[in-house]
Amino acid sequence: MNTSYDSVAGTIGNTPLIRLTKVTRGIRVPVYAKAEFFNPGGSLKDRIGLAIIEAAESKGELKPGGVVVEGTAGNTGVGLAIGAALKGYRCIFTMPDKMSDEKVRLLRAYGAEVIITPTAVPADHPDNYVMKAKSIAKTTPNAMFANQFYNQANPEAHYRTTGPEIWDQTEGKITHFVASAGTGGTVSGVGRYLKEKNPDIQVISGDPEGSIYAEYSRTQQIGSSHPYKVEGIGGDKIPDALHFEYIDEWVTVSDPAAFRMARRLAREEGLFVGGSTGLNVHVALEVARRLGDTEALIVTIAADTGERYLSKVFNDDWLRENQMLEAERVLAGSLLEQKSSDAPDLVTVAPSATVRQALNLMTTYNVSQLPIVEGDENVGSIADSSLMALAVAEPSSLTRAIREVMEDPFPVVDADTPLDHLATLLSKGNAAALVRRNGTLVGIVTRYDVLRKVAGMM
Repeated sequence: MNTSYDSVAGTIGNTPLIRLTKVTRGIRVPVYAKAEFFNPGGSLKDRIGLAIIEAAESKGELKPGGVVVEGTAGNTGVGLAIGAALKGYRCIFTMPDKMSDEKVRLLRAYGAEVIITPTAVPADHPDNYVMKAKSIAKTTPNAMFANQFYNQANPEAHYRTTGPEIWDQTEGKITHFVASAGTGGTVSGVGRYLKEKNPDIQVISGDPEGSIYAEYSRTQQIGSSHPYKVEGIGGDKIPDALHFEYIDEWVTVSDPAAFRMARRLAREEGLFVGGSTGLNVHVALEVARRLGDTEALIVTIAADTGERYLSKVFNDDWLRENQMLEAERVLAGSLLEQKSSDAPDLVTVAPSATVRQALNLMTTYNVSQLPIVEGDENVGSIADSSLMALAVAEPSSLTRAIREVMEDPFPVVDADTPLDHLATLLSKGNAAALVRRNGTLVGIVTRYDVLRKVAGMM
């Protein structure tokens, strides 16, 4: 493996695929995230920064001593700043004021001039960050407007690099690709490449509530947008870099859902990522649950590093100020997914099994109670304390069938049962509850699990 490069440009791309194993608990379909935060600038936008600059040079739009101007959510600015540093250009970037302070400081660290504009203005308003960038490019000598939303070098970069990498890394086994759209370059470029390799591959794009993309895909009408907090994706206009013909489905996701998943990825998978990645993974898991097919293979994009969002996504005070921390509504299914254990999601015993077999199961998986399941019905339960007492008092009972000594069955709840209702069920008489999804028992939640969640230990 080559570990030396002539410049930092050589480290762009060839990012790894990482299988998600904790947030996917109970999901049969393998889900992988392409870790774009391994790029030198910390995001997938590094792929398009240098590509846009080189395309402008080849067209004669950018010459020595020139200025690169762009309206950016931050990450494209970093990619362009890296390219500009390598080529010796000056950079001027405009950014909406909803972007994190970390992004502004980062761009300035690369030597760029950053101009902050208001978020809550129409797309055609002179103070809109894109309109402001266009104006600066027109009035600045020897300046080039990168124009990532309308520059075909954007999706082309992903067609040439990201798409082939995903195809090769999955050995052509990918069945679904999930990526949110900002400029549209990633989902369009990768989607085009993958569909050329296999037209049956489904491309799904996530869209934040407030963006117009998902609605436009259904109606072909440009609707009204409203502000949202997830950075770098969605939009209030339709960019040329977004090619709807390569996208099979759109899924709309709320800010709180995206941010909750981003925080879960850090705590459960060790992947420190931003809100757009949280949205991507939220959609990928939704698709995976719907499929339930072990032959499927889903790849999504881990777009950038969470270090850019320490003051927002990972700041409880900011989330409270924006009424998003309280918005988390814990359900039985999500609580089940957050459990960390080496045991299977659901350990059961048949009523015909012996007491000795049940005790061996409890010891093997370090569990204190077992549901007794016949078919797909919970017909009884046993606890280690009562079985131990029985075995000590009557050693011959170890060969008795569980049906002869079992206690009442655990209550069964649907996966969308709220935590407060679950806590009520788990009284002194019920140590645990079984969780059912789509008619199938998928796991068990105990009083201890609920206590850990309430105490913030999960």
